[in-house]
Amino acid sequence: MQLHGDVMDALASIRPLGSLRPGEGGRIVALTVTGREPELEERLLRMGFAEDARIQVRHEGPVGRDPMAVMVDGIIVALRRREAETIMIEVDTTP
Repeated sequence: MQLHGDVMDALASIRPLGSLRPGEGGRIVALTVTGREPELEERLLRMGFAEDARIQVRHEGPVGRDPMAVMVDGIIVALRRREAETIMIEVDTTP
């Protein structure tokens, strides 16, 4: 059944931004902010982390890969890795 396979492939390509390495990128599909930090979702949206925005990891820090620098629609923003884990990305699969 091809449809099932296509859906599984699409889901497999969705990962948290925090799991991407420099050079990897894609498009934002969702923010998964929990109730522990209600202001985080609003802050991320103001910085440009909106659904369908293009994103690419540019740099990660030397200790624990934190912080990370990402380019969102042409603007470079620094994020803590725990913040990046709340941003779900459909990862580009083309080289």
